[in-house]
Amino acid sequence: MIEMKGMIVLITGVSAGIGAACAKLFNANGAKLIGIARRKERLVDLAKVLKGEDKVDYLLLECDIRDSEQLKQMLENLPPEWKNVDILVNNAGLARGMEPFDRLAVDEIDEVIDTNVRALMKLSRYLLPTMIQRQKGHIINIGSIAGHEAYPGGSVYNTSKFAVRGFTEALRMDLVKTPLRVTAIDPGMVETEFSLTRFRGDSDKAKNVYKGLQALSPEDVAESVYFAASRPAHVSINEIILMPVKQASALVIHREITDN
Repeated sequence: MIEMKGMIVLITGVSAGIGAACAKLFNANGAKLIGIARRKERLVDLAKVLKGEDKVDYLLLECDIRDSEQLKQMLENLPPEWKNVDILVNNAGLARGMEPFDRLAVDEIDEVIDTNVRALMKLSRYLLPTMIQRQKGHIINIGSIAGHEAYPGGSVYNTSKFAVRGFTEALRMDLVKTPLRVTAIDPGMVETEFSLTRFRGDSDKAKNVYKGLQALSPEDVAESVYFAASRPAHVSINEIILMPVKQASALVIHREITDN
């Protein structure tokens, strides 16, 4: 296994869910964490649970990764000792709505594609030259089962995750002559704030998504991310697909609903 102590790990979307779980796990294993999120108050909460030693072991930065200039400035202004990122976890992502495509708001299309695809690719592009120069680096993209199977009401989200899957596979080919690794972690149903965001704050709709089965937890996904990152340097985990036992595909789900 690769020793994580002292490794610089940059994770996007650390304010909640999978991103927060990844941040805590890498930090607990001695990695130096750069956590990025839009919600400053959530970064403050995360800081309270991270383990710092005598030196600073984490940087939590407020940034909207959809803003290319803001993202670029944030990276350029990293302290020199934090610039050599070893592992990038492109986690930030979202969905909006389950309506047919013709009913979706155009600005929500932009929001999903800008967050899930453009920001992920741009951040990877910004960090890759240094990784290649150092001949050391690992890019881990959080995809989804939605990048393997389309489903009704998923037009934009499916598009974004199919794009992430294609980018991940092509990037791995571009880097095959280097020691760099590229991994896709593609979960099924994970109980996070994802559905609350998708349904624009409707908590009842969000709860119904996970009704009648035990969904994956953010920690389940974080453990897969950490597993892929910690393999020996000659081993590449190209892709991990993980789902709850009661989910066989994007559309085949068994729910045990009681009257109580």
